[in-house]
Amino acid sequence: MRPRTTHPRVHIGRKRVASVRRYPPRMPEIVDLRSDTVTKPSPEMRRAMASAEVGDDVFGDDPTVLALEARSAELTGKEAALFVASGTMGNLVAHMAHVPRGGEIIAAAESHLSLDEAAGHAVISGASLRLLPADADGRMDLQGIEDSIYDDSDVHMAPTGLVVLENTHAISGGQPLSVAYTDAVAGVAHAHGVPVHVDGARFFNAVVALETTAATLLRNVDSATFCLSKGLACPIGSVVVGSRDFIFRARRARKMVGGGMRQVGVIAAAGLVALQDGPAGMIERLADDHANARRMAEALAAMPGIGHLDPARVTTNFILFGVMHPGQGRMDRPDRDLRSRFIAACEAEGLLLIAYPNGLVRAVTHYGIEAEHVDRAIAVIRNALAAVGAAPAPAVAAR
Repeated sequence: MRPRTTHPRVHIGRKRVASVRRYPPRMPEIVDLRSDTVTKPSPEMRRAMASAEVGDDVFGDDPTVLALEARSAELTGKEAALFVASGTMGNLVAHMAHVPRGGEIIAAAESHLSLDEAAGHAVISGASLRLLPADADGRMDLQGIEDSIYDDSDVHMAPTGLVVLENTHAISGGQPLSVAYTDAVAGVAHAHGVPVHVDGARFFNAVVALETTAATLLRNVDSATFCLSKGLACPIGSVVVGSRDFIFRARRARKMVGGGMRQVGVIAAAGLVALQDGPAGMIERLADDHANARRMAEALAAMPGIGHLDPARVTTNFILFGVMHPGQGRMDRPDRDLRSRFIAACEAEGLLLIAYPNGLVRAVTHYGIEAEHVDRAIAVIRNALAAVGAAPAPAVAAR
């Protein structure tokens, strides 16, 4: 019997008609602005990964990892570098290398270290946190830092082992901490014999926004971590930089937390591509992400239903905003239920955003997001605001 090649016929009343093939509704193309961690590796990265020369990194003989670490140290003006699996691991091994158990780390109250690293400083490093308020640009007060530093002369107090800065500072909207401020914090800490570490998950966004160099921005700090897997678009990995002695201690800490990796050159190769100079690499193109974010912010700030957004403060790749009820002031407290419905309405049209602290919504531009994606995001947000009642329905152009 020949296999059936046509659909069976169905009867409607007395008429015999062909059945209708039904397709699922066509889903819109996804514009994913949840984070710059959703980037896909570039074609150049994929080729480099496929052909990478590898060895055993725990034995210290993976040539691609060694090249990545040398390039990272060169860029940042430090003596040595260490490839790690993530930014959180990078920060963790830096704490372990700097801070004795029972020591204390000074950091901003709303920092990645305090909010998003699963209390690794306490559980694994054995350190406490002294959290200081930060201003709207992510800066702790210099006098506040100095007043919070304790030595080991009082048995009641945990001695200060480290000051941590986050650059760019996420909760402030991705604000870059300047060279002058970084130098000033280092001056205060070093006067008391305390090292400074920069949690630089998006460090090169700060470098580009400030129009400086990585080495200049880190010239007076003791160590730093930067992510390859965010704005630099690599599939995995971060790098820790500092002195040779510090990196030796950090390498031991990496082993202790299970971060010793073997033929890891296959992913380190992507980092070498990202850290190239000029348009061949991923650092210079971060300026495009910043321009896209500013243009999107300017469009959103003009919409009814959007609050807590000053486009002039969008200097890197973060856009933070609130969704407001009609009649609310633009700086009133955002309604979290309205925010949830707004995010869901955006997702239904193929735009992915995430909820952020303080009732805000976050959008992050990144590699793979071009001008046309920004245009689409703006249109979807306008429609979603109307759908949840935060703004009037967009006017329909007359034909």
